[in-house]
Amino acid sequence: MVRNTTPFGYEDTPRAIVAVGNDYPAHYVILPHRHRRSQLLYGSNGVLMVRTEAGRWVVPPERAVWIPGGITHDVQPIGAVKVRSVYVEPDAVPGLPAECRVVGVSGLMRSLLMEAVDLPLEYDLDGRDGLVMALILQEIARMPVLPLNLPLPGHAALAARCRRFLEGPTPHDTIDDWCGALGMSRRAFTRLFRQETGLSLSAWRQQACLFAALPRLAAGEAVTTVALDLGYDSAAAFTTMFKRLLGAPPSRYFAAGEGGSSAA
Repeated sequence: MVRNTTPFGYEDTPRAIVAVGNDYPAHYVILPHRHRRSQLLYGSNGVLMVRTEAGRWVVPPERAVWIPGGITHDVQPIGAVKVRSVYVEPDAVPGLPAECRVVGVSGLMRSLLMEAVDLPLEYDLDGRDGLVMALILQEIARMPVLPLNLPLPGHAALAARCRRFLEGPTPHDTIDDWCGALGMSRRAFTRLFRQETGLSLSAWRQQACLFAALPRLAAGEAVTTVALDLGYDSAAAFTTMFKRLLGAPPSRYFAAGEGGSSAA
């Protein structure tokens, strides 16, 4: 039976991996928290926004985010969302990811996650239930990484400028605008930005616009409306950016995915 509850009571369960299911209403906010175990957070519908001190991650429908143990994070569902999570001991199997990442979810993994939340908490390790959970552990390391992370710099002034951009992203900001706002030369700014984020300003801005667009598109807003609001000259220009970053235009991308406060 799906357990609509927090995971903290299961931290010391004598199993390498446990599963929890939660259904959250629209506008629900999951406040900053952390788990000793690592978490694979999967939303079968809706969009999830995950934030840490290091960056932001957007999780579209039918995708998941991996959150290593000990990392403080908050979660904001966009609309009502059904969440299925597994919590994994750090040393459960070799090769588990060491950083947050958004990952693709195969048909097999989706079925395993839906099955896992209906298993007894202390499932039979040697029976079918144990095999289901053991296969989930093996599949986690195989999940493809998706380019849906937005790193935030540690440099205070640069981080503040990035957050202002996130409040109203536009692709028309120039590097000279950013240099002027920070009182830096173009060369110094370029070096600092890449050092702090691992990306060029252009690539980071495109990711920021994409992050702003995904929740709106998932909610059914027209591509043209979203594109023009974000400062693109046309829906075609926005769609080109979207397809380059995610591998499919918005219509196909979301079609492929069909199929309070607390701790998540």
